[in-house]
Amino acid sequence: MRMLLILVLSLSLLMHSASAADYAVVVSSSADIQPMQVSKIRDVFLKKRRFANGKKLFPVNVLGDNAARRVFEQNVLRMERQSLNEYWIQNHFQGITPPVTQASLNSIKLFVEKVDGAIGYLPLTMVDSKLSVVHEF
Repeated sequence: MRMLLILVLSLSLLMHSASAADYAVVVSSSADIQPMQVSKIRDVFLKKRRFANGKKLFPVNVLGDNAARRVFEQNVLRMERQSLNEYWIQNHFQGITPPVTQASLNSIKLFVEKVDGAIGYLPLTMVDSKLSVVHEF
């Protein structure tokens, strides 16, 4: 009986963690950008796509080895850091540079609120009425 209870609790936790989103890809609430498929967001952050709904997009990453960035790279970009670094080295020679970076998640929030067309990612707990969620992960 005890083993069954442990199994049920474990499955419950696993299902919650698999379905619950902790982060969101966001734009300014004044931007007229509808929810986006993860493949389009991936293309925006890899600079393969520059527009959504006719609006030029400016992706922004948090600097360094932040937990939000690791989760974003794993779940949205679906790339390990080494592969991502290699991708940007190869694209550098074609004049394609990585997204701009901000020092903190608070900086990303302000950047997205103030820069027309900016798109970034934040913990859901930081999203307020100044931002619109285009994807949760």
